[in-house]
Amino acid sequence: MALLPIIELPDPRLRLVSQPVASIDAEIRRLMDDMLETMYDAPGIGLAAIQVAVAKRVAVIDVAREGDAPTPLCLANPEIVWASDECAAYQEGCLSIPEYYEDVERPERVRVRYLDRDGKMQELEADGLLATCLQHEIDHLNGVLFIDHISRLKRERVIKKFAKSARLRSEA
Repeated sequence: MALLPIIELPDPRLRLVSQPVASIDAEIRRLMDDMLETMYDAPGIGLAAIQVAVAKRVAVIDVAREGDAPTPLCLANPEIVWASDECAAYQEGCLSIPEYYEDVERPERVRVRYLDRDGKMQELEADGLLATCLQHEIDHLNGVLFIDHISRLKRERVIKKFAKSARLRSEA
């Protein structure tokens, strides 16, 4: 396994729509393993392949609390097949937008269909933090960032801040 570099805002690749995975093979399983290692090291609770500059519809998630046994979830081609009308707000952050957090309202419960690490079609119904994380990572696969769910003013401020930081790093 290997740690992969996580791309950050304002990298335009974060806005790419990821391509479906044709089949779960050794390359995809290796990507999933590397993404899990990268996510745990960051540390985070979710990571989409596009965040490590791979435009494939792959995501990994683990919402186990610190001190609990890990419960990694590997998803290929995840899609939301149902979402509740009721919404809940969670303070979200993102490994590609480090140290920025904002409340985001999303459906409280979702049902997601995906291929697991073994290539088997699965369906998962989730609520709470897992539902939020699933929606956040699926958004990434569609080129959507959590800041797209906040006010335009806040979004423009954070984009400007990260663009300035990137410019200063490139000039150094």
